[in-house]
Amino acid sequence: MKIKFQNNHIIEKFILTTKWEDFPKEVQDRAVVCSIDLLIALILGSHGKQFRVGTSMARNYYKSGNTPVVGTKEKFGLLGAIVAMSHASNSFDIDDGHNMIKGHPGTSFIAGLLASALKENLTYREYLTTLVISYEISIRAGLAIQNYYNFLHSTGTYGAVGTAAAIARNMHFTERQLNTALSIAEFHAPLTPVMHSVEYPSMNKDGVPFGALVGAEAALETLEGSTGVGYVLELPEYQTLVNSLGKEYEILNLYFKPYTCCRWAHQPVKACIDLKEANKFESSDVACVKVHTFEPAARLSKIIPESTDEAQYNIAWPVASAIVHGDVGINEVLEPALNNKEVQNVMSKLEFVVDSDLDAKFPAKRQAWVEVELKDGTVLTSDIYEAPGEKEDHVDLNWITLKFMKRTKPVLSESQQKNLLRLLTENLDIPVAKIVNTLNDF
Repeated sequence: MKIKFQNNHIIEKFILTTKWEDFPKEVQDRAVVCSIDLLIALILGSHGKQFRVGTSMARNYYKSGNTPVVGTKEKFGLLGAIVAMSHASNSFDIDDGHNMIKGHPGTSFIAGLLASALKENLTYREYLTTLVISYEISIRAGLAIQNYYNFLHSTGTYGAVGTAAAIARNMHFTERQLNTALSIAEFHAPLTPVMHSVEYPSMNKDGVPFGALVGAEAALETLEGSTGVGYVLELPEYQTLVNSLGKEYEILNLYFKPYTCCRWAHQPVKACIDLKEANKFESSDVACVKVHTFEPAARLSKIIPESTDEAQYNIAWPVASAIVHGDVGINEVLEPALNNKEVQNVMSKLEFVVDSDLDAKFPAKRQAWVEVELKDGTVLTSDIYEAPGEKEDHVDLNWITLKFMKRTKPVLSESQQKNLLRLLTENLDIPVAKIVNTLNDF
């Protein structure tokens, strides 16, 4: 049966004509929060192996150009900058997420959005405007694509669509060009089977670099004359998602991650940290730990990691690290930390149990609770935890500032942190290049 696409230009008009002043105050405030959060991801990511791979790719194959990149003084062409930053943005799994698409919308398009904003010398206000638009399109594309294919294709898939939308707006496409770019992007989007990387962690992760590159290529192919017709959001059955554009804002439904690991491990991580702080035990006091969680989380890897990706896409390593260190940040998942015998010893004491009640609530709710038995026979039981930073927590500038200061502390001085936060919050009319160049000059 022939697919019947239905274009009423609502999507194209929203992407191309929406202004900063059209957003409610809470959406404007959330845009700044997201901007800070994504910069955390890019800063930390620039210290990882994935970024080294991305910059090497850019240097060898996409060198020509003058677009700056967060984390290096090197400059590349548009595609090179996107390749480099897309390898950083999801590198330490510290970026935002959306429960109902089971993935990370911000990281999916930030490389294309930022690189094209730098190329076009946009202001921070213009950058933030495209940021909101890209979230709204990416999340809706994810909802539609996952429903249409009835499979959990994750971040890189809808990231191709969000990236194409961001570049098209920043580079002033026409409606027709934008429609073509979105069609090409979705058609060629990598259908990333995310549960594969959940069970077998590697740099594949959420497929962000390939989704970003497809979205960028789709936009540039359009400018060179390629054509495409139709994308899933144009199907009649998804018009409720389209009609809510500019009225309901999915950016307000994001969650934000305090720890550098898969979101599905955050609940037991926080539960263990709180139990340890409240009861003053040490990891050497622990006899066993039982983690009650939902089924997809229980499928996360439990191997002793040999790489940072294996440490992040893991449930046993972060939980054990939380018990040993009282935290899971970049220092707990980088390769030098992975030989820690104390953490490995605690891993051997962990048991993971699928709780049918918690599993029934997934994906709208991601919950877990833990039982810690100490060697003296004491059994400590936590409450049922949701991860910190859920939409119900109403993450604001204060919350994200505390995260920024804590998570970038290993790589930035306090004065550098405060200088960047001033740029990200005080003047929306500075060139976005000033923010990136200030960071790269540290």
